Amino acid sequence: MFNPSQADVRRFFCGVYNKLRAQQPMEAIETLAGQWITEHPEFHAELADVDTAVAKLSQPDAARENPFLHLSMHLSISEQCSIDQPPGIRQAVELLTARRGDLHTAHHEVMECLGRMLWESQRAGRPPDGQAYIDEVRRRATRD
Repeated sequence: MFNPSQADVRRFFCGVYNKLRAQQPMEAIETLAGQWITEHPEFHAELADVDTAVAKLSQPDAARENPFLHLSMHLSISEQCSIDQPPGIRQAVELLTARRGDLHTAHHEVMECLGRMLWESQRAGRPPDGQAYIDEVRRRATRD
């Protein structure tokens, strides 16, 4: 199983951003990452300098969103939907997207659900509860 380090993740997203800017060919996963990078111009400055991005690993900023974590969550949700794992996540995200009228907006809500599931799993020392995750996404899809 692929288990990249935080530095690897930062290098990956910075590399994709540089390929986007240079209009270079990309692998499928890079193309998907590039689509999410394009949706987040507020992260472009940080993605432009891989050395600074990797160096900042030792200087976390609690006052600012981590663009690498944010983009990684977009990729994770996209991958979950593409393989429907956990089973039912694709339909739940599609329902939420239809309700919100925008995939990007829906993804941000799904991120909250995913983050909560992971936090609860870690706190309780249990495996992640995929059904609770899907149920929360579905609840959001059925309320205003």
